[in-house]
Amino acid sequence: MVQYYWTPNYSGGTQYPSGAAFPSGTPQPTAGTPGTTNVFPQREQSYIENILRLNRGKPGNFHFSFEHAVAPQGNTLNIRGVVEAAGRDHVILRELNTNHRFLMPMIYFDYAEFDEQMNYFNQNP
Repeated sequence: MVQYYWTPNYSGGTQYPSGAAFPSGTPQPTAGTPGTTNVFPQREQSYIENILRLNRGKPGNFHFSFEHAVAPQGNTLNIRGVVEAAGRDHVILRELNTNHRFLMPMIYFDYAEFDEQMNYFNQNP
């Protein structure tokens, strides 16, 4: 099964039933409870919500756009703040100058600009 989004209970990889025959060169799963499924770990995938999660607490500008107008000047919203949390379909931002918190659906997210170097996943295989 391939998952598009990160979930806390899914570590990726191929699942094999207990006692399954493994292709040659495949590492054997660690011992578990008899009859349970073992999962081989897979490295984190570089989806936007995972990258935002890696950069929690770093100040930046977050840009959103909407089909409908949210203010008289247009259909965009720029938030100067920090990421407090990010999920598969949302991000929680705290505005720096007011400490106001926003729960924003990722469907409206355009891009982010961080003031400092961003954390990203290790690119080594």
